[in-house]
Amino acid sequence: MTKAIFFDIDGTLVSFETHGIPASTVEAIAAARAHGVKVFIATGRPEILINNLDALQSRGLIDGYVTMNGGYCFVGNEVIYKSAIPANEARVLLDYCTARLIPCVVVGERDICVCHSDDRVRSIFYEYLHAAPIPEVSPDEALRNRAAFQMTPFITENQEAELHPHIPHCEVGRWHPAFADVTALGNTKQLGIDQICRHFGIDVADTMAIGDGGNDIPMLRHAGIGIAMGNANDTVKAAADYVTDPVDRDGIAKALQHFGLV
Repeated sequence: MTKAIFFDIDGTLVSFETHGIPASTVEAIAAARAHGVKVFIATGRPEILINNLDALQSRGLIDGYVTMNGGYCFVGNEVIYKSAIPANEARVLLDYCTARLIPCVVVGERDICVCHSDDRVRSIFYEYLHAAPIPEVSPDEALRNRAAFQMTPFITENQEAELHPHIPHCEVGRWHPAFADVTALGNTKQLGIDQICRHFGIDVADTMAIGDGGNDIPMLRHAGIGIAMGNANDTVKAAADYVTDPVDRDGIAKALQHFGLV
């Protein structure tokens, strides 16, 4: 029996077209929660960039958060898990970007900054994802007195392969072709599910996960039921137990109806 659902944000709860949560999604989640199902967010975004969930938050429909792809998990004001990138590997990654003038977002526990920002950051983070502007700092400032919990370099897959052997204690995930999300080794949405389940005393077998990106694959495979959105690519769909409709065609509501949760 499903006791908890973990939702990705971008492309799952939130439409890339409207930048909002479909009304059908909000009502379906409210109905599931009214039946005793707990609702959690599982996102690559840090809390400081979660600015598009008011339709759920204003109604008290979210029980906890897995953020930074599992690197930082919290329930209310209680942090139940956090794990920073090793400082020496954070420096290696930033030095790699600096040598090539590659944009890199650095996320601390309570703040965020970006080095070498360019049109890619503006077009993807600000225009496409509707994130608030990120303070621009120098590479020296980015890691001064700041533990990096997540770093987002705008590297290609070839550059990722080149860099990866030099950051062996890091986890690299990708849900957008323009950049990768880097966290400490082992930090994935799968681990985030485990941390939340441990905190609430929920069996992982009684969970459902819904997502659309490559960084969702670990949790889709790990949860009791993994659901891919219809707008996901074929690799993500292959990792899921069930494929629903796209976010803009009431995919969440249809999935919860299919499994009898509403």
